[in-house]
Amino acid sequence: MRILPSLCLAASLALAPAYADTSTEKAMSLVEQQEALTGSLASQLWEWAEVGYQETKSSGLLQDTLSNEGFEVEAGVAGIPTAFVAEYGSGEPVIAVLAEFDALPGINQSSEPTRQQIDGKHAGQACGHNLFGAGSVSAAIAIRHWLEDTGTTGTIRVYGTPAEEGGSGKVYMTRAGLFDDVDIAMHWHPDDQNSAAANTSLANRSAKFRFHGKSAHAAGAPERGRSALDGVEAFNMMANMLHEHIPQDARIHYVITQGGNAPNVVPDFAEVFYYVRHPEADGVDKIWARLENAARGAAMGTGTEVDWEVIHGNNPLLVNETLARMMDSKLREAGGITYTAEEKAYAEKLAASFDNPELKIGSQEEIQPFEISLGYGSTDVGDVSWAVPTVGLRTATWVPGTSAHSWQAVAASGMSIGQKGAQLAAEALTLAAVELYQNDNLIDEAWEEFEDKRGPDYEYKSLLGDRDPPLDYRK
Repeated sequence: MRILPSLCLAASLALAPAYADTSTEKAMSLVEQQEALTGSLASQLWEWAEVGYQETKSSGLLQDTLSNEGFEVEAGVAGIPTAFVAEYGSGEPVIAVLAEFDALPGINQSSEPTRQQIDGKHAGQACGHNLFGAGSVSAAIAIRHWLEDTGTTGTIRVYGTPAEEGGSGKVYMTRAGLFDDVDIAMHWHPDDQNSAAANTSLANRSAKFRFHGKSAHAAGAPERGRSALDGVEAFNMMANMLHEHIPQDARIHYVITQGGNAPNVVPDFAEVFYYVRHPEADGVDKIWARLENAARGAAMGTGTEVDWEVIHGNNPLLVNETLARMMDSKLREAGGITYTAEEKAYAEKLAASFDNPELKIGSQEEIQPFEISLGYGSTDVGDVSWAVPTVGLRTATWVPGTSAHSWQAVAASGMSIGQKGAQLAAEALTLAAVELYQNDNLIDEAWEEFEDKRGPDYEYKSLLGDRDPPLDYRK
């Protein structure tokens, strides 16, 4: 437990300059020296595009890179073969940098600005996690050298966090207590804009609902069959009606993952994969109970049986305004992104495929206004943010107007535009770390806000329960 000064005193101290300009210049010089490494790592992770919990090569590359820089690496943490913690330094404060690296299945695109798939490739970095992992590792290496060169006491840790996309890798790491001695955690994410706004996220939970029926000849003996697919379709119909009667900020979506193999065979097995989202964990629980009842009703009405397996669950991000405003200032200090003539031509060609984009080319040079708002995505960083004060940012790794989880995001994540965004994130993270190492009052203020928002009776609850990591959920 940290001993905290009064909030007003901490605030006044936190606003004061914490270090000389020469310290900032040294940190910027060190992180700028990592630019080639950022690009190299990002390119290799993009090529491999390994999906959740299968990121053996990607995780190994990041571990080896950090080990070669003097970090002590512990692999296979929290019962996850591709999760790791890499540490350099000693003493307090302990600053954590999160690093993701998993790809999305079922999306395939080259790095060209027009729709071009790569034969035989079944996944792509449509959320830019190749950039996330590369930028975070580059930042950590720069911070490591800054600690050594300046003789500053403190510890820098990289958390290699697999399977963000539907696997909740960070939840298992949080549940295992790996963040219990961390003072501040930092993360970032690819985007089509530069921002350190304090955006919350939606809590979510997912499960695979599996219906079991009886097979029969669909024409010769239909009365003998009980269609598992009928169970899935009845369930989906009820879920879609339920969708009309949930809060406006909630979400339900699904895909049928198995529905049978031949129309003339009554399928005895079918599966549908569901997500439920809500701004609060309790809201997810309430909608989820109704969804489970719909599954039971669908099975009863179709003469089938149903069971389900919770795959993942994330708490919403607990934003820390104290840290967010600090990160906003560091991002502005690092600046925006300037395209070369070739990159601008690439961006214009790719942007021709957009439908009503919200941002225009050129906005990547700007930092978006600071705000506090609700985001509609979900992330397992949420669970980390309830264990330790956490701060993040987003950089324009994609052409302005790009949607995440799109082929356009895959394309830009595989070329210099994406790599420039990752480097910008590395620079902002490095500057933020320097501030934190030299301004203990800022850490105290962040903790006071954190404990006030969690409340005195807070107890951590995972939305995925006590299940083990679903290491085969992408197989």
